[in-house]
This record gives sequence, structure tokens and C-alpha cells, in this order.
Amino acid sequence: MLFQGDTYMSAKFEIYKDKAGEFRFRLKAANGEIIASSEGYSSKQACENGIKSVKTNAADAGIDDQT
Repeated sequence: MLFQGDTYMSAKFEIYKDKAGEFRFRLKAANGEIIASSEGYSSKQACENGIKSVKTNAADAGIDDQT
């Protein structure tokens, strides 16, 4: 977490529309860097469900190192 003034700033999800009109999200770190981005979704609700899925499943996700 980043401290700015009297407020703690943490990572955040941003929802936006791409050039094709699809909804997408990106996860930004406290310093503003994009650390993850999504596929395109046809509805905002589906995009929000994608965010919920990441929040639910990412903490326990394993690492598949294919190098």
C-alpha cells in the first residue's frame, strides 16, 4: 500500500471500453503501473464478474512456469 497524504492508496481495478466497444478491466498497482489486463466482455456486468473471479481465485492460484 502507498501512503499519500492522509489516505492509503492500494491497487485498484479500472473498467473501461476498448475501441471495439467491449468492456475490459485492468488492475493497477498503487504506483499506477498496469499489472494485469482482461479479455473483452460484451457487458459491464460480465466484466464486473471477471473482476470478482480474479479477486476470488487469484489468491490461491498456482504458478505454471513454462520456461
